[in-house]
Amino acid sequence: MSSFPPVALTIAGSDSSAGAGIQADLKTFSAFRTYGATAITAVVAEHPGKVLAISSVAPSLVGSQIAAVLAALPVRAVKTGMLYLPAIVQEAANQLRELARGLPLVVDPVLVASCGDPLSSRETLAALGETLFPLARLVTPNRAEAELLLGRELGSPAALADAARELAGRFGVPFLLKGGHLTGESAVDFLAEGGTLRSYAAPRISGASPHGTGCTLSAAITARLAWGDPLPDAVEKAKRWLTALLPHTIRSGPYAFLPLPGTGELPAATSLP
Repeated sequence: MSSFPPVALTIAGSDSSAGAGIQADLKTFSAFRTYGATAITAVVAEHPGKVLAISSVAPSLVGSQIAAVLAALPVRAVKTGMLYLPAIVQEAANQLRELARGLPLVVDPVLVASCGDPLSSRETLAALGETLFPLARLVTPNRAEAELLLGRELGSPAALADAARELAGRFGVPFLLKGGHLTGESAVDFLAEGGTLRSYAAPRISGASPHGTGCTLSAAITARLAWGDPLPDAVEKAKRWLTALLPHTIRSGPYAFLPLPGTGELPAATSLP
């Protein structure tokens, strides 16, 4: 029998269109030959253009899912996505603090859908900062989420770089600020870690702004951490892989989705050096 592969646990919401959330995380983990386990926090009826309805899972049930996975599987890294309610944030933090000490945790503070609809409240944002950010190996807000954290607009790569430094200093953990929602020839992400700022630039793909890129990037970083990569290497490999997928964006009417990774002409994560 084969040995068990590295396990990555995602604690996040279910996206009915499967472009983001738990579904995107599992597809990404699979692309990186990582076994994906889940704790579902909410069921979201959505497509890339609209969030129609959200129903949360009881916080105690979220905690039971986390405990069940950590009791049975060799988890090597954890990711959180949409947690929706402050009580779910607190429950996840309690379980991870007790049962997952020492495991790298990637916190993707999912607060706003790609269409602009809210997915969590300001109270949830405050709970993330108080209880979950301090446990993180990395926090990965997009531009809109970083603006909520800082209370100001971030309209340029230089502003993102400054924001990454400020947030990393404020919370005492690394922050990756993503530049995909800006304009310009390059999409530049900034990683602030321990006083060091690193930038990761890639050509901006014209017309490619698919649903779920933030979830996919943070899941790819989590998968690489599960394989034991240092954080800067994990970020670099994840961004390079996602960039390679973007030219193959698929469409359904007006809506854009990432392709199924590792199929046909698409690059498999494990084929990248």
